Amino acid sequence: MRKNYIDNLRIMAILLLFPVHTCMIWNNFGEKFYIWEGENKILSTLIITVNPWFMPLLFAVAGISARYSLLKRSKKEFFIERIQKLLVPFIAGLVFLVPVQTFYARKFFFHYQGRYIDNIVYFFTHVTDFSGYDGCFTPAHLWFILFLFIISVLFLAVNKFLPYEKTEKYVSRMNIWQIVALFVPVALLYYAGNFGGFSIGKCFILFMFGYYVLSNDAVMDTVKRNAGLVFILFAVAELILLVLFYTIHFYEDVFVNYTAWVGILAMLAAGERFFNKRTSFTKYFTAASFPIYILHQTILVAVAYYTVTYCSVLVLRVIGILAGSFLVTAACYEILKRIPGIRRLFGIYIKKEA
Repeated sequence: MRKNYIDNLRIMAILLLFPVHTCMIWNNFGEKFYIWEGENKILSTLIITVNPWFMPLLFAVAGISARYSLLKRSKKEFFIERIQKLLVPFIAGLVFLVPVQTFYARKFFFHYQGRYIDNIVYFFTHVTDFSGYDGCFTPAHLWFILFLFIISVLFLAVNKFLPYEKTEKYVSRMNIWQIVALFVPVALLYYAGNFGGFSIGKCFILFMFGYYVLSNDAVMDTVKRNAGLVFILFAVAELILLVLFYTIHFYEDVFVNYTAWVGILAMLAAGERFFNKRTSFTKYFTAASFPIYILHQTILVAVAYYTVTYCSVLVLRVIGILAGSFLVTAACYEILKRIPGIRRLFGIYIKKEA
């Protein structure tokens, strides 16, 4: 049976990217965005409260989805699907979308006046810190898709020797404190393959926990029975993060990863209880969310560049970037999904073609 709340949590996390990346334009914790208009602590607050858990949630949900995917397809079919839905869109996005972001970054920070085609050459021939804010090569927001493809390949190798059935009876016996304690390997693996805060080790273990632990019905029953405790742990963690942020500007790695894990548990408990429904809205965005992820940041950066250039009122800037980028992204998705061949480059698949 399809678990609609898994799709709905994925939709929520991806739609959160619009306000989070809008607020990144005014972040005050030292990370410049492709367009950066200076520090604003209030706007940075949204990032501080959401960042610890919403991208980790996507990796955990991907692991859960892999469990159900392998119930109806072979490992070979799963691998081919990962190539089609992850690797191909990553390459397409890297060629057609990411250079646009670096183009506007160069225009904003360095007043670049050259041609866009020259920027593409510069993008593919210059490498610095992979941030892309200087116009040089970067995977940008597509790091998520690249990581997910690599993790999917590693997962298939592990799963060959450790099938789900070998762990099921042990995992099923876990109590709530043992489940919560799984934040420890999440925190430890944060330092494995860490590229500027983007950790493939952490993302890998979250995917694996999604597959082996969070897809287990007994585990989720335990989480649901203890939902009150999980929500309290998450709320206290978020409160501590905010207090630290507003007092000593402290954002410590281990505690952030703890917040990520209890946040995932809280979101899954809330999702199964309150958001396990399929509506016309969720049906639309279940299909649209992944292509929207691929498209959104490039469009947001372009909208932000022109908004901050021609508008000086902060509130109007924020609203304009948030609403404008969402509407343009949705419009681009609607256009692309009507173009056979091209749509597959951006992860858009129409069911009737199957």
